Amino acid sequence: MPIDLKKALGATLPASTASWGADNVILYHLGIGAGAGKPTDPKELEYTYERNLKVLPSFAVVPVFGAIGGMNSIPGIEVNLMMVLHGEQEVIIHRPIPTEATVESTAKVAAIHDKGKAAVIVMDVDSKEKGGAPLFTNRFTIFARGEGGFGGDPGPKASNEAPTREPDAVVESPTVSHQALLYRLSGDKNPLHADPDFAKMGGFDTPILHGLCSFGIVCKATVDKMLDGAVDKVAGYGARFAGVVFPGETIVTSMWKEGNKIVLAAKTKERGTPVISNAAISLR
Repeated sequence: MPIDLKKALGATLPASTASWGADNVILYHLGIGAGAGKPTDPKELEYTYERNLKVLPSFAVVPVFGAIGGMNSIPGIEVNLMMVLHGEQEVIIHRPIPTEATVESTAKVAAIHDKGKAAVIVMDVDSKEKGGAPLFTNRFTIFARGEGGFGGDPGPKASNEAPTREPDAVVESPTVSHQALLYRLSGDKNPLHADPDFAKMGGFDTPILHGLCSFGIVCKATVDKMLDGAVDKVAGYGARFAGVVFPGETIVTSMWKEGNKIVLAAKTKERGTPVISNAAISLR
């Protein structure tokens, strides 16, 4: 069914509440590879041990999984979920994420773009601590194949193109064969990342790694290499999902310091295929 722009644009979903503590933060960090190969390294222990624990900004995606689950209930949006792809993700960090909190999140349709053969639905999710100030904002960009042609604006051009010069730093982040099984325990239970039969229905010989797991791996690599682990220096992080990773492959992240941001691009080491593009971490 075509998108009804007048009904859908600006529509909101009911507020949702989520809580987390140190164990949730540590599980997320383990799911994106923290501690791998060097579990007693003091800098890795800041991700995996409750003493001196810190929170990567990419963790902001975890508490809002439930906030956009009812997208198909929004008036004017009726899409085939089998034809939906997660195209881009952005997190805006209003202040450093605490190791323990309860947040209330409200999702709204911020934009809808018409790509002809597809619709791009942008969902903004604002999260604030109960009775407190805003903590972070997520921007989910959803690519709905077969839902274009409704006469909407095509949307902005892609930004954060990788510079043509050599990168300032390159980091290799190996994944393990059970990486997706570990990452899904943070809440993203899509069977595409665990069930071989379901993966085959999606056109893959074997389950693939979550795009948001790759998102977190690239974030950690950049924070560690370019910011010496200072998570509080990150004001925002956005990326386009450019390709898949199979658990056990290595993600190679290239980094360029450009003014007040670090531009990023990532690929698989084994196949040389893109993983993340048009990505950047903005700095405080």
